[in-house]
Amino acid sequence: MSNWIEANVKDIVWWTDTLFSLIVNADVAPFKAGQFTKLSIMMDEKRIARAYSYVNPPSSSDLEFYLINVADGLLSPRLAKLKPGDTVMIESRASGFFTLDEVPASEQLFMLSTGTAIGPFLSILEQGDVWQQFSEIVLVHGVRLNADLSYQQRITQLQQTYPRLQYLPVVSREQPKAGLSGRITTHIADQSLFRYCKLTPSPSTAQFMICGNPEMVKETSEILTTAGYSRNRRREPGQITVEQYW
Repeated sequence: MSNWIEANVKDIVWWTDTLFSLIVNADVAPFKAGQFTKLSIMMDEKRIARAYSYVNPPSSSDLEFYLINVADGLLSPRLAKLKPGDTVMIESRASGFFTLDEVPASEQLFMLSTGTAIGPFLSILEQGDVWQQFSEIVLVHGVRLNADLSYQQRITQLQQTYPRLQYLPVVSREQPKAGLSGRITTHIADQSLFRYCKLTPSPSTAQFMICGNPEMVKETSEILTTAGYSRNRRREPGQITVEQYW
Protein backbone atom coordinates (compact mmCIF):
# COMPACT_ATOMS: atom_id res chain seq x y z
CA MET A 1 0.00 0.00 0.00
CA SER A 2 1.34 3.41 -1.00
CA ASN A 3 2.47 5.80 1.70
CA TRP A 4 2.07 9.32 0.33
CA ILE A 5 3.54 12.29 2.16
CA GLU A 6 3.88 15.96 1.32
CA ALA A 7 7.08 17.30 -0.22
CA ASN A 8 8.03 20.97 -0.29
CA VAL A 9 9.43 22.26 -3.56
CA LYS A 10 12.84 23.84 -3.02
CA ASP A 11 13.86 24.58 -6.61
CA ILE A 12 13.33 23.78 -10.27
CA VAL A 13 16.31 23.86 -12.62
CA TRP A 14 15.58 24.09 -16.34
CA TRP A 15 18.22 22.57 -18.61
CA THR A 16 16.35 23.00 -21.90
CA ASP A 17 12.83 23.94 -22.94
CA THR A 18 11.68 20.44 -21.96
CA LEU A 19 14.24 19.03 -19.51
CA PHE A 20 14.18 20.06 -15.88
CA SER A 21 15.21 18.95 -12.41
CA LEU A 22 12.75 19.10 -9.54
CA ILE A 23 14.28 19.47 -6.08
CA VAL A 24 12.11 18.89 -3.03
CA ASN A 25 12.42 18.28 0.69
CA ALA A 26 10.44 15.56 2.44
CA ASP A 27 10.83 13.14 5.32
CA VAL A 28 11.13 10.01 3.17
CA ALA A 29 12.27 6.60 4.34
CA PRO A 30 15.93 5.69 3.78
CA PHE A 31 16.63 4.54 0.22
CA LYS A 32 19.50 3.07 -1.78
CA ALA A 33 21.29 4.87 -4.60
CA GLY A 34 19.71 3.76 -7.87
CA GLN A 35 16.18 3.35 -6.49
CA PHE A 36 13.10 5.27 -7.55
CA THR A 37 9.98 6.60 -5.91
CA LYS A 38 6.75 8.15 -7.16
CA LEU A 39 5.53 11.73 -7.38
CA SER A 40 1.84 12.48 -7.66
CA ILE A 41 -0.91 15.06 -7.80
CA MET A 42 -4.66 14.78 -7.38
CA MET A 43 -6.79 15.60 -10.40
CA ASP A 44 -10.58 15.33 -10.29
CA GLU A 45 -10.30 13.19 -7.15
CA LYS A 46 -7.97 10.81 -8.97
CA ARG A 47 -4.29 10.41 -8.14
CA ILE A 48 -1.92 10.83 -11.08
CA ALA A 49 1.43 9.24 -10.22
CA ARG A 50 4.65 8.43 -12.05
CA ALA A 51 7.94 6.78 -11.06
CA TYR A 52 11.14 8.84 -10.99
CA SER A 53 14.64 7.84 -9.91
CA TYR A 54 16.47 9.73 -7.22
CA VAL A 55 19.32 11.77 -8.72
CA ASN A 56 20.73 12.71 -5.31
CA PRO A 57 22.67 10.29 -3.13
CA PRO A 58 20.89 8.93 -0.03
CA SER A 59 22.96 11.19 2.22
CA SER A 60 21.46 14.37 0.73
CA SER A 61 18.45 16.07 2.31
CA ASP A 62 17.57 17.59 -1.07
CA LEU A 63 15.59 15.05 -3.08
CA GLU A 64 16.19 15.55 -6.79
CA PHE A 65 14.44 14.16 -9.86
CA TYR A 66 15.30 14.62 -13.55
CA LEU A 67 12.25 14.94 -15.77
CA ILE A 68 11.13 15.64 -19.30
CA ASN A 69 8.09 17.83 -19.74
CA VAL A 70 5.85 15.75 -22.00
CA ALA A 71 3.46 18.17 -23.70
CA ASP A 72 0.45 15.85 -23.59
CA GLY A 73 1.41 14.13 -20.34
CA LEU A 74 -0.89 14.03 -17.34
CA LEU A 75 1.73 14.69 -14.67
CA SER A 76 4.95 16.25 -16.01
CA PRO A 77 3.36 19.49 -17.32
CA ARG A 78 1.89 20.08 -13.88
CA LEU A 79 5.17 19.32 -12.15
CA ALA A 80 6.89 21.71 -14.56
CA LYS A 81 4.67 24.54 -13.30
CA LEU A 82 5.63 24.10 -9.66
CA LYS A 83 7.45 26.93 -7.92
CA PRO A 84 9.58 27.05 -4.76
CA GLY A 85 7.24 26.90 -1.80
CA ASP A 86 4.67 24.73 -3.57
CA THR A 87 3.97 21.18 -2.48
CA VAL A 88 3.72 17.86 -4.27
CA MET A 89 3.01 14.38 -2.99
CA ILE A 90 5.83 11.83 -2.83
CA GLU A 91 5.78 8.16 -1.94
CA SER A 92 7.92 7.87 1.16
CA ARG A 93 9.20 4.35 0.42
CA ALA A 94 11.58 3.85 -2.49
CA SER A 95 11.40 0.88 -4.85
CA GLY A 96 13.61 -0.94 -7.33
CA PHE A 97 16.60 -3.24 -7.47
CA PHE A 98 18.84 -1.14 -9.73
CA THR A 99 21.34 -0.88 -6.91
CA LEU A 100 24.96 -1.81 -6.33
CA ASP A 101 24.18 -4.61 -3.92
CA GLU A 102 22.46 -6.39 -6.82
CA VAL A 103 25.51 -6.14 -9.11
CA PRO A 104 28.49 -8.52 -8.82
CA ALA A 105 31.89 -6.92 -8.34
CA SER A 106 34.18 -6.85 -11.37
CA GLU A 107 36.99 -4.84 -12.95
CA GLN A 108 34.86 -2.65 -15.20
CA LEU A 109 31.39 -1.15 -14.95
CA PHE A 110 29.60 0.35 -17.94
CA MET A 111 26.67 2.60 -16.99
CA LEU A 112 24.55 2.91 -20.13
CA SER A 113 21.77 5.52 -20.10
CA THR A 114 19.55 7.50 -22.42
CA GLY A 115 17.77 10.77 -21.69
CA THR A 116 16.65 11.32 -18.11
CA ALA A 117 17.74 7.80 -17.18
CA ILE A 118 21.18 9.13 -16.30
CA GLY A 119 19.62 10.08 -12.95
CA PRO A 120 20.13 6.86 -10.96
CA PHE A 121 23.73 6.62 -12.16
CA LEU A 122 24.50 10.07 -10.77
CA SER A 123 23.04 8.97 -7.44
CA ILE A 124 25.20 5.84 -7.43
CA LEU A 125 28.37 7.72 -8.42
CA GLU A 126 27.86 10.49 -5.88
CA GLN A 127 27.38 7.94 -3.12
CA GLY A 128 30.90 6.72 -3.92
CA ASP A 129 30.62 3.08 -2.77
CA VAL A 130 30.80 1.95 -6.39
CA TRP A 131 34.58 2.36 -6.36
CA GLN A 132 34.87 -0.46 -3.84
CA GLN A 133 33.45 -2.85 -6.44
CA PHE A 134 35.00 -1.60 -9.70
CA SER A 135 38.33 -0.23 -10.85
CA GLU A 136 37.15 1.39 -14.09
CA ILE A 137 33.74 2.99 -14.63
CA VAL A 138 32.31 4.42 -17.84
CA LEU A 139 29.21 6.63 -17.69
CA VAL A 140 27.55 6.67 -21.12
CA HIS A 141 24.73 9.13 -21.85
CA GLY A 142 22.79 8.86 -25.09
CA VAL A 143 20.81 11.94 -26.17
CA ARG A 144 19.44 13.53 -29.33
CA LEU A 145 21.11 16.94 -29.07
CA ASN A 146 24.20 18.35 -27.36
CA ALA A 147 21.93 20.63 -25.35
CA ASP A 148 20.33 17.55 -23.79
CA LEU A 149 23.57 16.67 -21.99
CA SER A 150 22.54 18.00 -18.59
CA TYR A 151 24.49 17.86 -15.32
CA GLN A 152 27.83 18.70 -16.93
CA GLN A 153 29.16 20.53 -13.87
CA ARG A 154 28.24 17.65 -11.58
CA ILE A 155 29.83 15.10 -13.91
CA THR A 156 33.02 17.17 -14.11
CA GLN A 157 33.14 17.30 -10.31
CA LEU A 158 32.72 13.53 -10.16
CA GLN A 159 35.61 13.06 -12.59
CA GLN A 160 37.78 15.35 -10.50
CA THR A 161 36.93 13.33 -7.40
CA TYR A 162 37.28 9.97 -9.18
CA PRO A 163 39.86 10.29 -12.00
CA ARG A 164 39.16 6.73 -13.16
CA LEU A 165 35.62 7.72 -14.17
CA GLN A 166 35.15 8.08 -17.92
CA TYR A 167 32.22 10.05 -19.29
CA LEU A 168 31.04 9.33 -22.82
CA PRO A 169 28.22 11.34 -24.41
CA VAL A 170 26.58 9.81 -27.49
CA VAL A 171 24.61 12.31 -29.60
CA SER A 172 22.28 11.00 -32.30
CA ARG A 173 20.83 13.98 -34.19
CA GLU A 174 23.72 16.39 -34.60
CA GLN A 175 27.49 16.43 -34.57
CA PRO A 176 28.62 15.86 -30.99
CA LYS A 177 30.81 18.46 -29.32
CA ALA A 178 32.47 15.56 -27.54
CA GLY A 179 32.09 11.79 -27.53
CA LEU A 180 30.47 9.72 -30.25
CA SER A 181 27.79 10.29 -32.88
CA GLY A 182 24.84 7.94 -33.32
CA ARG A 183 23.25 5.44 -30.98
CA ILE A 184 24.63 3.53 -28.01
CA THR A 185 23.45 0.22 -29.42
CA THR A 186 25.42 0.73 -32.65
CA HIS A 187 28.61 1.48 -30.76
CA ILE A 188 28.14 -1.54 -28.50
CA ALA A 189 27.52 -3.83 -31.47
CA ASP A 190 30.59 -2.72 -33.46
CA GLN A 191 32.79 -2.38 -30.34
CA SER A 192 33.56 1.29 -31.11
CA LEU A 193 32.35 2.34 -27.66
CA PHE A 194 34.94 0.10 -26.04
CA ARG A 195 37.69 1.26 -28.39
CA TYR A 196 36.85 4.87 -27.57
CA CYS A 197 37.21 4.09 -23.86
CA LYS A 198 40.37 2.05 -24.45
CA LEU A 199 38.86 -0.87 -22.55
CA THR A 200 38.40 -4.50 -23.58
CA PRO A 201 35.45 -5.93 -21.65
CA SER A 202 34.62 -9.60 -21.34
CA PRO A 203 32.11 -11.60 -19.27
CA SER A 204 34.82 -12.21 -16.70
CA THR A 205 35.90 -8.56 -16.40
CA ALA A 206 32.86 -6.34 -16.98
CA GLN A 207 29.39 -5.51 -15.71
CA PHE A 208 26.72 -3.52 -17.56
CA MET A 209 23.97 -1.48 -15.93
CA ILE A 210 21.39 -0.29 -18.47
CA CYS A 211 18.69 2.32 -17.89
CA GLY A 212 16.70 4.09 -20.58
CA ASN A 213 13.88 3.76 -23.04
CA PRO A 214 12.56 0.21 -23.50
CA GLU A 215 13.87 -0.19 -27.05
CA MET A 216 17.40 0.76 -26.04
CA VAL A 217 17.35 -1.52 -22.99
CA LYS A 218 16.01 -4.45 -25.01
CA GLU A 219 18.37 -4.02 -27.98
CA THR A 220 21.45 -3.47 -25.84
CA SER A 221 20.64 -6.52 -23.75
CA GLU A 222 20.24 -8.64 -26.88
CA ILE A 223 23.55 -7.42 -28.32
CA LEU A 224 25.38 -8.19 -25.09
CA THR A 225 23.69 -11.59 -24.75
CA THR A 226 24.83 -12.50 -28.24
CA ALA A 227 28.35 -11.47 -27.23
CA GLY A 228 28.31 -13.95 -24.34
CA TYR A 229 27.00 -11.88 -21.44
CA SER A 230 23.93 -12.91 -19.42
CA ARG A 231 21.23 -11.22 -17.38
CA ASN A 232 22.12 -10.78 -13.75
CA ARG A 233 19.79 -12.62 -11.37
CA ARG A 234 20.09 -13.27 -7.67
CA ARG A 235 20.09 -17.03 -8.08
CA GLU A 236 22.32 -16.89 -11.13
CA PRO A 237 24.66 -13.86 -11.25
CA GLY A 238 25.40 -12.47 -14.69
CA GLN A 239 26.73 -9.27 -16.23
CA ILE A 240 23.60 -7.35 -17.38
CA THR A 241 21.46 -5.41 -14.89
CA VAL A 242 18.55 -3.38 -16.25
CA GLU A 243 16.00 -0.85 -15.06
CA GLN A 244 12.70 -0.07 -16.76
CA TYR A 245 9.74 2.00 -15.62
CA TRP A 246 7.38 0.96 -18.42
